[in-house]
Order: sequence, then C-alpha cells, then structure tokens
Amino acid sequence: MGDAQRRRVCVPRFLGQKRIQFSESVAPVPGPGQLLIQVKGNAVCASDLGLFAHGASHTPGHEAAGIVAGVGPDAQIAVGTPGVIYLMDFCGHCRSCRLGYTNQCLAKRADYGFSHDGGYGPYMVVNENVFFAIGPDIDLRDATLLLDVMGTGGHAISHAQRAREDIESVLITGAGPIGLGVAAMTRLILGRDLPVLITDLIPYRLELARKLGCAPIDLREQPVSDALRAHGLDRVDVAIDTSGKALARRQALDVVGKRGALVCVGHGEGLDLSVSGDLIAPERSVLGSEYFRFDELAPNLARLRAHRDYLARIITHRFPVSELRAAFETFIAGNTGKVVVEQ
Repeated sequence: MGDAQRRRVCVPRFLGQKRIQFSESVAPVPGPGQLLIQVKGNAVCASDLGLFAHGASHTPGHEAAGIVAGVGPDAQIAVGTPGVIYLMDFCGHCRSCRLGYTNQCLAKRADYGFSHDGGYGPYMVVNENVFFAIGPDIDLRDATLLLDVMGTGGHAISHAQRAREDIESVLITGAGPIGLGVAAMTRLILGRDLPVLITDLIPYRLELARKLGCAPIDLREQPVSDALRAHGLDRVDVAIDTSGKALARRQALDVVGKRGALVCVGHGEGLDLSVSGDLIAPERSVLGSEYFRFDELAPNLARLRAHRDYLARIITHRFPVSELRAAFETFIAGNTGKVVVEQ
C-alpha cells in the first residue's frame, strides 16, 4: 500500500462563517478499484463559497490535480501517474454513461468535494474511473484548467453548436473564471477571428477577457445592445450565460438572433420568457449545460498542450494551502481570474 497511507497529515476543516481550521488526521486508504491521490493543486470555484460560509462535514475541493500515491486491489493505474479528477463519479453502465453522457449519469456515486472529501486536503481517495492521466510535461497546477475552465467552457460550446451549426458571433455574460474559460474555448474551437463579446462589472476581469482576445463590455458604461452596435452587430448567433443572473439571461436572450441559442451554464436564478415571441417565432433555443463529459478531457488536453501560454493567462493567483482562507477572500473580492491552491 505504501507509507503515504499511514502517515499523519494536516487537513483543512471548513467550520462555517468563513473559518478554516487545520487539524491532524490519517491519510485515507484506497479500497478495491480506488486510487489514493496526493493532491498538488485545486482551483477555487464559486460553488465552494457556500461551504466556506456555512461549513462542511467533509473536505471541499472539486478541481483537483495530483499524483497517484497508492492503489487499492484491482486498480490498474500505476503509482506515480499524474492526472486530474473528474468531479462526478459516474457508474459507466447506465443509459447516459453508455452514450458518453457521464455528466448525466443516472446512478452517480459521488460528487468529489461535495459528497466526499476533495482536493483542498493533501490526499483524496477516488474511484479509478474518474482519474484522467496526463503526461509529466503539464504542470499539475496548470492541469486544473482541464476541469471547470476548459471542460465546462468547451461543453457549453458543443451544446451551442448542436443548436446552431453556423455560429458567427458569441456573447458571454459574466467574465468570472467560467466566463473566461468559455471565452478562451470559444476562440480555440470556433476560430480566433470570430467576434466574442463578454460582459461584466469588474474592470480587472474585463481586462483579462481583452487579453484573451475578446471584446469586453462594461455594463456600468453601456447596455449590451449599444455595445453590439459599436462592434457592428445587431444580434448574436449564440449567447452563453455564466453569471446565473436572471437579468443577464434576459438581456442575452433579447440580443440572440433568429435560429440562435442561449446556453445557460451558471446556476442560480431563473429566466422569464414568452414561448411564442422568444422561442417559437424566431426558432431560438434555450439550453442548459452542466459540467462536461469525461471523453472531452482528451481533446482538451491536446488543446492545453498546444495553447498552454494562452490558457494559463486565466490563472491569476496561486496560494499555498496554508493560506487557504486568504485564497477564498481574494477570490471573493473579485479582482482575479482563476485562483489555484497549491500543496
């Protein structure tokens, strides 16, 4: 099994009211078909903020990358293999999984970081099927980009392409880490010359979007419709909402053209619409996009290798795990892209 599984480790406990306390524990032991992962990096996500505020009975963190430090019986992946952890422990046998829709598994066994211990701790145990191996050429902290940033972003675009095959313009609402990921993946998948506009209220994030090659729209200064006209557009083919705000979704749908699509990525509020006027007459689509499929990791790894410097711009802050609370506070303040906690 290895000494790592018997060693005592320091684990962060989320106590609620934005308090984190480190306490000593014993590294877990993998069971049949499981892997012990020594975590090297975990990216902070807005969905972690509720656990930071209200506490958790487990260790959060669902954007983890690390090295296989131990294996349970029947596990096939070798000790020492680097890789990332897919959030959803999919069964692999249900109707959805057989078609590749692992993000819609009908018998999901875990959401690592939410239902089971995740990547803010030094070690985590996962079922082998959710581990995606990468080569030694990718820094494991940068490899976290494969998850919520590239994975979720690319999956939203693939949804949009199913609804509208001739996409020539994209609007993204919200320039947080997911919005920036959608922006970068839009340009990599659909082409660098495609107009990509992105809205936000935070100048820091809008400047990051500009550095990614997008046209930033500061909503404090102009409405979306005026910004589109300033870029020679009356409508967009696709809008992708990452903000989760009802107002942002409504404004986005208002500027989606005929045959266009609104893809909702950000969880949160609702959307008021008229079925006849908003959907039927213009043949628009409104779609939901949840995380991504496990089989999207391989093409995204190739993209990360080919465009590492470009994608790495999205990671703006790195903190040691000993400064985990500061990492959350910095992220909450808003002047960041992706924040990565390093072990």
